[in-house]
Amino acid sequence: MAAVLLATHPRFGDHDTGPGHPERPARLGAVLDGLTAAGLDEALIRVDPRPASRAELEAVHPAAHLDRLEALCRSGGGHVDADTRVSAESWAVALLAAGAGIDVAERLERGEADAAFCAVRPPGHHATPDRAMGFCLVNNVAVTATHLADRGERVLVVDIDAHHGNGTQDAFWRDPRVLYVSFHQHPLYPGSGAVQDVGVGAAAGTTVNFPLPPGATGDVYRAGIEEVLAPRVAAFAPTWLLISAGFDAHRRDPITDLGLTAGDYADVTTDLLAFAPPGRRLVFLEGGYDLTALAECAAATVGALVGEPVQTEAPTSAGPGREVLGVVAAAQARADEAAQA
Repeated sequence: MAAVLLATHPRFGDHDTGPGHPERPARLGAVLDGLTAAGLDEALIRVDPRPASRAELEAVHPAAHLDRLEALCRSGGGHVDADTRVSAESWAVALLAAGAGIDVAERLERGEADAAFCAVRPPGHHATPDRAMGFCLVNNVAVTATHLADRGERVLVVDIDAHHGNGTQDAFWRDPRVLYVSFHQHPLYPGSGAVQDVGVGAAAGTTVNFPLPPGATGDVYRAGIEEVLAPRVAAFAPTWLLISAGFDAHRRDPITDLGLTAGDYADVTTDLLAFAPPGRRLVFLEGGYDLTALAECAAATVGALVGEPVQTEAPTSAGPGREVLGVVAAAQARADEAAQA
């Protein structure tokens, strides 16, 4: 049984998004309750994350943007856009969410565990370097990936949220040190993540997008990992794996239309773990808005990290989307050809 760090904190409940908002404090309670109900507590080492430093944030986000966001929170909060709202406590909470990944990465390097799960909020993958959006303020996974890349690591980021992680893609669009991969529903907010988006310059081929149709099932994800992603990862040779685990690809999620179950999340996570050794695996909570599905999927994912399968829903198959895999493979082949020309 693998030891897994669980980075979370009561302060994550202080980010107040307002009544009726999908990204609400109850989400985190559902995640933690799901882990307990699945009998995983004994395998988890709970840690209090530290806030990200200003320098760690500015490695991804310009100072002027951070200043504006901090000022809005300090003034009492308000709307960043139609979907994204902050409260007076949101800035301090966002710093804690952004620092969690770096904190547990340092702990993993010291040999404290085999993997880590960051149960944080607000989520981060829609936050571009200069814009907070899509419920996200600071890009948690990008802050950690940049910290690792700046230390000479090669970082694989796999995003399995139903929504494309436009912010993470933007952060590494020109950065060959990070391989960013997204499995997401198309069409769906924010409308990015096309197959032909593969990165530019020296980073051509280090962005891989799988835009999947509504109803796509787990067998499509697993085939994409095995047939398309595995060769790309082998060529990239990552030293760290970071997973943006959005649980809104579950078939019961109220704001998406994909067809996954908790069993699929267990299988997909297990497949992805083959891409990095123990001690170099981090998972970040992103979306997921049906509380029951959120609890079940989080338990299934952490069970995969621990190496103890959680009894849950069966995996799915026979849904649409298999044809997308060939299109993705062709786009990556063209990126390789362009790079060699």
